[in-house]
Amino acid sequence: MDDTVQPTPRRGLGKVGLIFACGTALFSDGYQNGVIGTVNTLIKIIYKDTPGLNLKHYTTTFSSLAFAGTFAGMLIFGLLSDRIGRKFGMILATLIVFLFAALSAGAYGAGGSVGGMLAALSAYRFLIGIGIGAEYPAGSVAAAENTEDPGIKSSSQHMLFALATDVMIDWGFVISAFTPLVLLWIFGEDHLRIVWRGSLALGTIPPLLVLYWRVRMHEPERFRKESMNRVGWKDYPVRLIVKRYWLRFIAVSLTWFIYCFITYPLGIYSSTITTTIIGDSAPLTTSLGWNVVINLFYIPGCMIGAVIVDKEALIRTYGIDSALVLQGIFGFAMSGAYTYLATPSHIAGFTIMYGLFLSLGELGPGICLGLLASKSSPTAFRGMFYGGAAAIGKVGAFAGTWAFPAIIDRFPAGPQQDSGPFWIGSGLSILSAAITFFFIPEVPENHMTNEDVKFREYLKANGFDVSLMGLKDEGTVESHIAEDKDEVVDVVRDASSEEDEKKGAEAV
Repeated sequence: MDDTVQPTPRRGLGKVGLIFACGTALFSDGYQNGVIGTVNTLIKIIYKDTPGLNLKHYTTTFSSLAFAGTFAGMLIFGLLSDRIGRKFGMILATLIVFLFAALSAGAYGAGGSVGGMLAALSAYRFLIGIGIGAEYPAGSVAAAENTEDPGIKSSSQHMLFALATDVMIDWGFVISAFTPLVLLWIFGEDHLRIVWRGSLALGTIPPLLVLYWRVRMHEPERFRKESMNRVGWKDYPVRLIVKRYWLRFIAVSLTWFIYCFITYPLGIYSSTITTTIIGDSAPLTTSLGWNVVINLFYIPGCMIGAVIVDKEALIRTYGIDSALVLQGIFGFAMSGAYTYLATPSHIAGFTIMYGLFLSLGELGPGICLGLLASKSSPTAFRGMFYGGAAAIGKVGAFAGTWAFPAIIDRFPAGPQQDSGPFWIGSGLSILSAAITFFFIPEVPENHMTNEDVKFREYLKANGFDVSLMGLKDEGTVESHIAEDKDEVVDVVRDASSEEDEKKGAEAV
């Protein structure tokens, strides 16, 4: 077999590094989505007195284009990563993010007009959104597939995936809040143009850091064995796939939709905290500093979730369901006591509750949704499954940002107006927990390996030519079935050996 097609598997740190090379570009997702909020704030301050400029219209259009780009990237690259390859998707996604992050930093309007500059920035934001969206079905899926390669301990598969994906996104949010603050300390409030352009320019560094490793890497072992990119569209088993996986896809997608529908609009709580604590006349450095603090609330949840996600039954039963129920309880508590807590004398308690609310969101669905989406389907169409579910989640985020202000307007004016929609959001958290519990299966160790074996046998039983599966020169499907079953047997044997050794040591 050609060594350039199927290299000898590396073990230890090499394999772990490969997982992170696939997933850590999602840091750019967190950074780009986080930094743009601060950039918008600075733009409103700098250009607020520009004649004939409708900044409110720009802000609305800007947000909509960003969501549209990410949505398109998830769907397009979900298809490309299955039909062409994970490596192709990852490299192209990295180049897109780098190019349009650089162009955004240097955005310029014809004749130096502010309106033209904002129009260019909006167009670049749509295009960078495509690159960000592409990372989900390309980078995340490749990271998940590499967690079941030889050399990776079964007991740490899910943890490594979580650290390389969701934890990276959350740290991206934190750094995106801290970067403008540092630039503001350096250049001061008289040079805000340097601050917003510099913040965007520094966003070109993360994709460059992983590009070198992505160019050198090979396709994941699972993709080389299980891909159906040699199957023509006419012969693609769409009916069989839909028949077997439609309910699972809807359940994952609906849970993701609800999570994003609730999470994204909850920025109203962060604005409540900063306005109550620092007021409207505080220095800009103080406002940006509190933005860093609020983003740090995500970190405890995602870090703890990554550590415990490999524990038995913690992925669905305790990971998502318990966290969603607790998040709903905290949401109800904050809504009910909103008029009492959102005051200067009690803002510390409100901030702690809000921080726990955000941490619980990361502890459960934040960590587990990507894991469930990437490991609940066979390798053959994992990119499309994951990309479709993530895109529906992004629709939930977009719907929430538009629906929540409208819901607020339906409540009577007064302090309770802001709290009203969160009764709805908390109720949806409980509903999401129920959907997850009843309709999404657990993903234990080596789940993708087992799912691929079952899927091949299912296709073969229904008359599909399974000899077309796998990349060219990767061997027969039958040999892969035997290899995968041997891997599962080896895992069980290793676990039994470890248990025997432990009992022997206790006896001595």
